Amino acid sequence: MTETGEFNRYGEVLENTFLLRTSPVAVKMLKSEDEIPQGSFRPKKDGGYHLAQCQAFALSRRDGRTVAMLREDHWCPAALMAYGMVPLPPGANPTRIHPYEMFAYGTYIGILTAPLKSASFVPDAVIVYANTAQLRSLLLSLSPEAVREVNGRFFPPSCAHAVVTPLLKGGYWVIVPDPGEYQRALCGEDEMMFAVPRAKMPALIADVERFSSQGFAYRNHNYIMCPDFPRPDFYKKMFHDWGLDDY
Repeated sequence: MTETGEFNRYGEVLENTFLLRTSPVAVKMLKSEDEIPQGSFRPKKDGGYHLAQCQAFALSRRDGRTVAMLREDHWCPAALMAYGMVPLPPGANPTRIHPYEMFAYGTYIGILTAPLKSASFVPDAVIVYANTAQLRSLLLSLSPEAVREVNGRFFPPSCAHAVVTPLLKGGYWVIVPDPGEYQRALCGEDEMMFAVPRAKMPALIADVERFSSQGFAYRNHNYIMCPDFPRPDFYKKMFHDWGLDDY
């Protein structure tokens, strides 16, 4: 199997194991337009409009589209600055309140996203959107060694933390979607983001498959029906009067 095909398989494993509502997102940072696959959607060029990066993530994970976002496609400053696609405004310190990593200006010209299960490229990072129960199961799948590499980012901008941070720092990252994800990209109130750099994906999938084979997959974490549950006294009296068990 090709490396691209293996990452497509990873996407299928994650979707099926955790019953994800949307596809994990394959992310690739672009150094030239030659890296953009044929048929990719370019918002400004093809649609005549602009998007925030969180909206591009949404198009890939929900609609299955491959989206290439160059500087002219963006409508939110955070991603442009974080991805190093624009110089910082003179005297500006965008990380003063909520610190976040940024790529050096000029390193990349854009960002490419697609559903992991069908991406035609090997991603630099993968972003999983999961509800809290799915995320819990995913985290519980990790080996003891991997657990020590789990970190979190809880403030904006999530478009930076989900891409720049794992690429620069490595490890696994749990991220709270920022207000833009909710307001503009329609992220669910129960959704969290989990970002993984490419180098960690084989180990992650191995952990997930091992955990699932032991009967601990997300689909096995069901509510447990409790028989003979505690009842109020008037229930007990009614059953006593009917000659039925009242204890």
